[in-house]
Amino acid sequence: MSDNSIILNRAKKVAAKEALSFIHSKMIIGLGTGSTAEIFVELLAKKFFSEKLDIQVLSTSSLTEKQAKSLGLPLTKIADVSRIDLVVDGADETDMNLNLIKGGGGALLQEKIVASNSEKMVVIVDSSKVVTRLGKYPLPIEIVKFGSKCTLKQIENTLLELGYSDFSINLRKENDDYFVTDEKHFILDLSLKKITDPYILDKKIKKVVGVVETGLFINMANLVIIGNNDGSFKLIEHRG
Repeated sequence: MSDNSIILNRAKKVAAKEALSFIHSKMIIGLGTGSTAEIFVELLAKKFFSEKLDIQVLSTSSLTEKQAKSLGLPLTKIADVSRIDLVVDGADETDMNLNLIKGGGGALLQEKIVASNSEKMVVIVDSSKVVTRLGKYPLPIEIVKFGSKCTLKQIENTLLELGYSDFSINLRKENDDYFVTDEKHFILDLSLKKITDPYILDKKIKKVVGVVETGLFINMANLVIIGNNDGSFKLIEHRG
């Protein structure tokens, strides 16, 4: 592991460790997907056993479910609970208004379903994920397989209508084949460089037939914990 990777993991662990302060018994907790969320799940399992917590967890992807199960966390499913007290998840980008880009790991649909049904969403990131304006990271869009090329074209037209010009759209691939989500959909990655209005973009793209969900999480996060390379952290709370 390179020195940069070690430093980055330290920042991620700082954020993940601070998120543990929001965990207590009698909670139903949504577990996010991605490298920082993976660290949180490891730390949560240690806390679960050391403090003998009475909790249940549900996952936002098959990968997270597999990890939680291997660590002995008490898994449940979203269909079997009446509430979700808290979801702790990472992000590919966050602005200072707590708007997020998620979906780099391909789990945006399940992540958004869990987040939208949770009482509170805590986002854990390292400082490199904080931006002034969203868009440097490609925006994932989950689409149905049928007519995927037509859906891509319609999204392209939508972007042009919104005034975007310097962009590219690609069907995500994995191992020389198209990437398929847990829900058996494709993902388009939109390289926009900067997003002028996340709310409008999210709204317009969702109107395209064939689009299942976007990786824009608008007004969903309640708190972002930013881990820094020096071991410190910063909290940003939603101002709405």
